[in-house]
Amino acid sequence: MRKTKRYPVEGANSLWQMYRTISFWKVVKNFFFIQISRYTPWLPVKNAIYRKCLRMQVGKDTAVALMVMVDIMYPENISIGYNSVIGYNTTILTHEYLIKEYRLGHVTIGDEVMIGANTTILPGVTIGDGAVVSAGTLVNKDVEPGAFVGGNPMQVIANKNETNQSNNEH
Repeated sequence: MRKTKRYPVEGANSLWQMYRTISFWKVVKNFFFIQISRYTPWLPVKNAIYRKCLRMQVGKDTAVALMVMVDIMYPENISIGYNSVIGYNTTILTHEYLIKEYRLGHVTIGDEVMIGANTTILPGVTIGDGAVVSAGTLVNKDVEPGAFVGGNPMQVIANKNETNQSNNEH
């Protein structure tokens, strides 16, 4: 189970009520900086925008590719370790608005993690140090350190022990 906090709503679906829970101006500011960072090819500038303007935790030497979409409402709930790579067109969500409730959860991406292109990371998950997430994966639960995962729904392709054994055999 993902680690999210649930907030029930009454009446219209929770997305219609989002400005009761978050400032309209915060969303506008975040939208502006996220769009700039999506198209910025200069990694130090991109990481500075994430850290200073969006209050994300981004480790040294982390590379976030073009077109990555971070959560527009709560980007401050994203933490990425050092020397990780987030692939092209990945989406990192820390919120989900549903019919009768909305949910918020932190996303923690460890050190030296490789996330393939077109991946979607749902709220409340942790991706452990040294993990590899294949392209096009829906990360809907935690990923163990060193694991190689992929697919929709996400499945473990190899764990740390299997990966180390095959590397030692070659």
